[in-house]
Amino acid sequence: DVLVDGQPCDCEVAAACQVGDPVHLEVRLTNRSPHSVGPFALTVVPFQDHQNGVHNYDLHDVISFVGSSTFYLDTVQPSGQSTCLGALLFLYTGDFFLHIRFHEDCKSKELPPSWFCLPSVHVRALEAQA
Repeated sequence: DVLVDGQPCDCEVAAACQVGDPVHLEVRLTNRSPHSVGPFALTVVPFQDHQNGVHNYDLHDVISFVGSSTFYLDTVQPSGQSTCLGALLFLYTGDFFLHIRFHEDCKSKELPPSWFCLPSVHVRALEAQA
């Protein structure tokens, strides 16, 4: 489950925020397999989709993470949960997307996408109200 400012994230709806206000991100991982999984890492990668097949990942001057953009998770037992909490700060207006990647912690190898069913995260940063 992915929550933006406490609201469940749905790929059909963009979460809205004000430029300069922190946006709280929560990723809840539930192990639905009969085996333990982990340890692994979760990395949040923001990008802009220019709607022409080009994705801009060079957003260092546009988005800032409050804390780290990578979270390290221990082993998650069957039917267990693990939660990652973070925040982002949008410095400019625009439509942004968050790609959430999981990696095996020991090898930095990306895990198969079939392991994870995460919704697309779309955040619309709006001009701050005066």
